[in-house]
Amino acid sequence: QDLVVRITDDIDLYFLYKLVISEEDFQSLKVQQGLLVDFSAFPQKFIDLLHQCIQEQDKDNPRFLLQFLSSTPVLDHTPAHLNIVETNAFKHLTHLSLKLLHGTDVEIKKYLAICLACVKDERLLLEQKLQKTEEDLSRQLSCTQQTLSEKSRELDRLRSEWTSQTTALSNKHSQELTSERERALEVQTKYQQQSEQQRRELESLHQKNIELIQTRLVELETCNKELTERKYKSESIIREHAAKLVGLEDELHRAKQEVLSLRRENSTLDVECHEKEKHINQLQTRVAVLEQEIKDKDQLVIRSKEVLDATQEQKLTIEENAERRQLHIGKLETTVQSLSEELIKASKLQEQLEATVQKLEESKQLLKTNENVITWLNKQLNENQVTRKQETLGMFETPPGISSNGGFRTGTLAQNMVVRRTLLVTPNSSIFGQFQY
Repeated sequence: QDLVVRITDDIDLYFLYKLVISEEDFQSLKVQQGLLVDFSAFPQKFIDLLHQCIQEQDKDNPRFLLQFLSSTPVLDHTPAHLNIVETNAFKHLTHLSLKLLHGTDVEIKKYLAICLACVKDERLLLEQKLQKTEEDLSRQLSCTQQTLSEKSRELDRLRSEWTSQTTALSNKHSQELTSERERALEVQTKYQQQSEQQRRELESLHQKNIELIQTRLVELETCNKELTERKYKSESIIREHAAKLVGLEDELHRAKQEVLSLRRENSTLDVECHEKEKHINQLQTRVAVLEQEIKDKDQLVIRSKEVLDATQEQKLTIEENAERRQLHIGKLETTVQSLSEELIKASKLQEQLEATVQKLEESKQLLKTNENVITWLNKQLNENQVTRKQETLGMFETPPGISSNGGFRTGTLAQNMVVRRTLLVTPNSSIFGQFQY
């Protein structure tokens, strides 16, 4: 195996230097320049040194330099030297120095033929890749347009469903809210009327009981006052009889009998007083019973208020249900908005595809290299276009007719036709024409 080192210039196609190193030549080079690698590892080491030179070329003080030295004109076919030099503060150290010869005319032609073949192969590969890319993008565009159409139909269907659902929910909610409000108003009115009636009845009964108690108290106070006066009178009589008993000893027997009679009368008064006190206790018990009844009536009024409060809470619950349904409607609106955003994304994707198609059209223009073939094809297409136009005008020609003054009149139908033509030149020189009227 031989190692071929070739130096070329993309700008100057006639610039060609090369070196063919066999294994025997490498042994001599190894001895001359003190190389430490074998022939099998030399190509990779040479490539590594070139990469280091490329990495160091943009630095202010590069460590590795690649030098190409040619002291004579190119036409003399004298050898040139390719040196890989490492620089440091002490000296320039040459790692490798190769002697390259300028290529002959035959070698240059052979090299250019190889380059041309590579360019053609690369062009053919690019054309095939471009055609495949165009087909893929066309298929993707068709799929995307189909998906966009399906999404549009789905969005229209969802809008219709959302509109119908929103209308139905709004009507149902309005009816339910109206019925609940009417029911709550009826219940509230009913409980208010019942509470008002019970309150009036309890106030009337309470007023009557108070009046009866006040009347009874007045009677008891009058009776107590009379008893008190009688008691005072009895005490006065006792005091008078005691004074008479001290002053009038001769009337002792009569006084004793009178005292006994007075004592019996006092006993009778005590019994009457005890009965009066017992009756007063009964009246106090009655008053306590009436007060308890008043308390029971107050509790009944409190329970009525509690029922009214429960009715208010039920009304609040109904209003909360209405708010939750309104939130559900808001969620449906959010869903429709997200679907609209997805539709916008699909429209943006279509714009990207259109831009890609436009770039493909621009790339097609770069492939039109055979101007003579295209000119001839344009000529043929123009002739075909004229023929088609004449045939079309002949189809629309109207037959002669009779005018209003008795003469004959001929007429033709003129129609402006705009023809747009797209040509695609393929590697096998086949032409595809597309016409749009």
